[in-house]
Amino acid sequence: MMRPGDRPPGDITLRIVTRLLAGFVVLLLLGIAAAWVADPVVVSRMGAALTGGSTGVAAPVTGGPPAEVPVARPGKGSIDAKVVEESIAWATENGSHALLVWHNGALEVEHYFPGYDRNTRTPTQSMQKSLLAILVGIAVRDGFIASVDDPAGRYLAEWRDDERGAITIRQLLQQANGLDFPTLDFATGGEFMQIMLGDNLEAVILGQPLATTPGTRFEYTNVGPQVLGIILERATGKRYAEYLSESLWSRIGADDAVVTLDSSARRTARVFCCLDATARSWLQVGLLHLNAGVYNGEQVVPANWMRDIAAPSSTNPNYGYLTWLGTQHVAERSYNSKAGTVARHSEPFAARDVIYFDGFGGQRVYIVPSKSLVIVRTGDIDTGWDDAWLPNRYIRAIS
Repeated sequence: MMRPGDRPPGDITLRIVTRLLAGFVVLLLLGIAAAWVADPVVVSRMGAALTGGSTGVAAPVTGGPPAEVPVARPGKGSIDAKVVEESIAWATENGSHALLVWHNGALEVEHYFPGYDRNTRTPTQSMQKSLLAILVGIAVRDGFIASVDDPAGRYLAEWRDDERGAITIRQLLQQANGLDFPTLDFATGGEFMQIMLGDNLEAVILGQPLATTPGTRFEYTNVGPQVLGIILERATGKRYAEYLSESLWSRIGADDAVVTLDSSARRTARVFCCLDATARSWLQVGLLHLNAGVYNGEQVVPANWMRDIAAPSSTNPNYGYLTWLGTQHVAERSYNSKAGTVARHSEPFAARDVIYFDGFGGQRVYIVPSKSLVIVRTGDIDTGWDDAWLPNRYIRAIS
């Protein structure tokens, strides 16, 4: 029985919940304030990432005259219409933005999903690593880098008298460089977030110590590719966006793109990720693998370099030069010893010569030279992405 002045039980519960929520909000605000004090740049860029804004300074990558892409006439392609319908339905379910399929000299599928079209540039995460591998080969051809067996210390004064200076360009390309790398951590002042969103990328990257003997262990990380990006800029004397544009992008019919820099003062490009480009542009990069580096009759990338990119490395048969390979079936492909993230392969690839660019969450370019096949998929982050479904559906359809 309630006495005068007693509160109903519901009122008491509401007051407790309200106080708990108020306390949570206060703690959240204090946490944000502390993070802001530690590094306001990272905090502001984290907010931008959550709202679809810029996570750095944008630098344009100028394309060239648009490629003339042959398109198969409706109903006249070599791929069964049912397979195309099934793949589009599957791509719809996993939040895709674009699905392109090239086969035997023509674009047989070019489908854009609601809100996206032929001119949309989208983030494609780590696919830029595989683009970086091609650029390094061009720099070797142009004489800016003497050899893939050159030591990094030849190009990095900071490492010249350091044991890290003996790491070779090849070991950096094969992700077997022995460098340590930060564990996933969302602390704003931590090295992981500084690499992803900070404004002084070189300092963090070149400060990573050796963890293992170079050339002995595969560790897929952002550190090695970023070291290569720094070497590329110093060797060529040009900013990454400029060299990418003049040596490759403008010469293969790619559309204008955007690369992300750490800051307007330092202007270091994040080359392990962060190139916003159209799906058609990624198709053009994939076609370089089909055509041994040739575009429109011109040898844009040395043919032997394109072969080297797709040659299995000694520390991982499913990895070449910053590019994944389908040499051996692995049901759950791990990236490195510190990450719990894996890539799923529900079955072996249906062809033995699959080459692919891997961007987090299902950003992909699959190239199958034996089938004259290139598939591009861009879209929302899908952590359950199955690497076998899409390429195998088309490989079997044209076999």
